[in-house]
Amino acid sequence: MSNFIPHDRAEVNNSVSGILVIDKPVGMTSHDVVQAVRNGTHLRRAGHTGTLDPRASGVLVLLLGPAVRLSEYVSTSTKRYQATLQLGFTTATYDLEGEVMGRSPVNITYEEFEEALKDFVGEFEQKPPAYSAIKIGGKKAYDLARKGEEVDLDPRMISVTSIDLLDWNPPEAMIDVECSSGTYIRSLVYDLGEKLGCGATLTALRRTRNGQFTMREAIPLRKLQEAFVNGDWYKYLIPAAEALSDWYTIELDEEALDEVRHGHRIPAAEVVESGKWARAISQDSELVALMQYDDDTHEWQPRKVFFQ
Repeated sequence: MSNFIPHDRAEVNNSVSGILVIDKPVGMTSHDVVQAVRNGTHLRRAGHTGTLDPRASGVLVLLLGPAVRLSEYVSTSTKRYQATLQLGFTTATYDLEGEVMGRSPVNITYEEFEEALKDFVGEFEQKPPAYSAIKIGGKKAYDLARKGEEVDLDPRMISVTSIDLLDWNPPEAMIDVECSSGTYIRSLVYDLGEKLGCGATLTALRRTRNGQFTMREAIPLRKLQEAFVNGDWYKYLIPAAEALSDWYTIELDEEALDEVRHGHRIPAAEVVESGKWARAISQDSELVALMQYDDDTHEWQPRKVFFQ
């Protein structure tokens, strides 16, 4: 957590760059949370790194200030969810928001359910739900679906690292899913119901990890809003460098830092694979730049520079 405490709003706008990991409550959109943080911090530059549906809760990573430039790297990180589902019926939206489309008797054993889960581990194509924010011709799919228009989205390749059964109380079950960015848990539950032959619907969803960040780092939004009022929200700010803590790291001395801040290449201390990316940090652990290795010259080339 950060100990940085600026003295006025101008200093806030000029110097804050970092991460807030929020435990999003059910009922709010991800944009609602971003707006609440903008209002509380008085920062215009703020954005999330992966949408959570209004009915979902859990880890929502927000980037503030210059750190928003890390969004494309953080948003593609692996996610982890705890999902509660109910067997025996399906809805148009694959969750409890939609109209019930069909019901079936449930005669599934614990062993059959666990066996079916195995078919959803690995890389495979998944068809996103019609009621999603994916755009078709500039319009969101769920807007078209709500108007009664037929929505047929192309399947996309996803990766599921693991699925574990946490609780079995038929017709309900709870599963833990670790997956790639872009995976729709609603679609996974729907497809699981199709495989079992009885249908299934997502009834609750909680994201427990987004990249490097878990519920351990997440601050409830209510508590963060109290900190906005008290003026001490900065204690929850995580340094931007932590967003890429699993990256190869280059620590810069003063001479190298000056070179990188001006966009100049620096020699590599060791040989790494061609095209490898790294985070360059100062001796104070501040994120300075994102670098890429050039094996022809054995140098690191700055690609994004953050140091001011």
